[in-house]
Amino acid sequence: MQQLFALGINHHTAPLAIREKVAFHAESLQQALKALTGQYPVHEAAILSTCNRTELYCATETPRAAEAWLADYHSLKPQQLSPYLYTLPQTQAVRHAFRVASGLESMVLGEPQILGQMKQAAREAEAAGTLGSLLHKLFQRSFAVAKEVRSTTAIGENSVSMATAAVRLAERIFPSLADQSVLFIGAGEMIELCATHFAAASPRRIAVANRTLERAQQLASRFNGQGLRLEDVAETLAQFDIVVACTGSQLPLVGKGLVERAIKARRRKPMFMVDLGVPRDIEPEVADMDDVFLYTVDDMTQVVQVGLSARQGAVTEAEAIIESGVGDFLHWVEGRELVPAIRALRDHAERMRRHELERSAKLLARGEDPRRVLEQLSQSLTNKFLHAPTQALNGAEAGERGKLVDLVARIFQLNKQ
Repeated sequence: MQQLFALGINHHTAPLAIREKVAFHAESLQQALKALTGQYPVHEAAILSTCNRTELYCATETPRAAEAWLADYHSLKPQQLSPYLYTLPQTQAVRHAFRVASGLESMVLGEPQILGQMKQAAREAEAAGTLGSLLHKLFQRSFAVAKEVRSTTAIGENSVSMATAAVRLAERIFPSLADQSVLFIGAGEMIELCATHFAAASPRRIAVANRTLERAQQLASRFNGQGLRLEDVAETLAQFDIVVACTGSQLPLVGKGLVERAIKARRRKPMFMVDLGVPRDIEPEVADMDDVFLYTVDDMTQVVQVGLSARQGAVTEAEAIIESGVGDFLHWVEGRELVPAIRALRDHAERMRRHELERSAKLLARGEDPRRVLEQLSQSLTNKFLHAPTQALNGAEAGERGKLVDLVARIFQLNKQ
């Protein structure tokens, strides 16, 4: 029977250089899911791909098939991925999903964005036709558990988001953000959060560069900023003191050569850059330049740990809620596994009932005494219903007879009469 599995890599098991190799672009998720379930023995699948993790939740008898697909899809050899990959069987997979949704597995403990990302993963799987009843239940229970954790514990209090951390780092480098110009590359949720936090510091200038100019202008207008095309970045980069990038592009958009020219035009005035993209939007070699302060997602770890100790007490409470949720879900799964047997039993009884009903109807049509027909009907049904258990008891060997007697008594509740 198919089982739930979770497999993937995250910021605990793999460095950014590995995570970016297996990241999925949002536009390719549905196609990837269809390829997985269409070409491999995987019945249900959903992909969660964020800056900190790429995880595959699936229902299959052979989790190694999903592992092989993940490596093959990204043109990697299995041995390149295996040192960083975790594969979690059903109980662990359920617990892991609940922990992820509740923010216990995030780089920023208790951060709320992951819940929205999991909901989007479920929507993508549903749209691709790969979200079956098992995964649908898993995600719905994950969301319910996460809601309970966030509403009854202090897990999200005093948390420092990536956006807040970026502002704090910038404040360490520049005496006043009010004198700086900020460029945001991308226009997704993370950039929107970062722009909101930076705008609160009233920088001298804000600009948003995006593949779609209309989207860039729409976001920039909220902060009295300027919208730019991605192509404009090459000519305007030198004008900005702070650059925050997060686009989801599969290739870097800002290369070392471009930054070198910008620094030269700025006459060695320092530039603060934050690359929240996975894969990265800024070439890693930029970090080696003297006048550039480049921070990646993994570099932000120490900053986002602020307030962690205040939230550790809530972790124990959250884990208790999660364990209760895991037990409830596994109980549902076990009940689900009995459905085929229950359905077969009821179908068998229904066939006997219909056969005896048709026989009785014929006797009544011939004018037989109704009371006598009903008596025969009840006796015949009783004999047929009890034939199999009676035969099993009579044919049982000595070693199994006691257990079988107890089982029959339990099924028919004989001790309660």
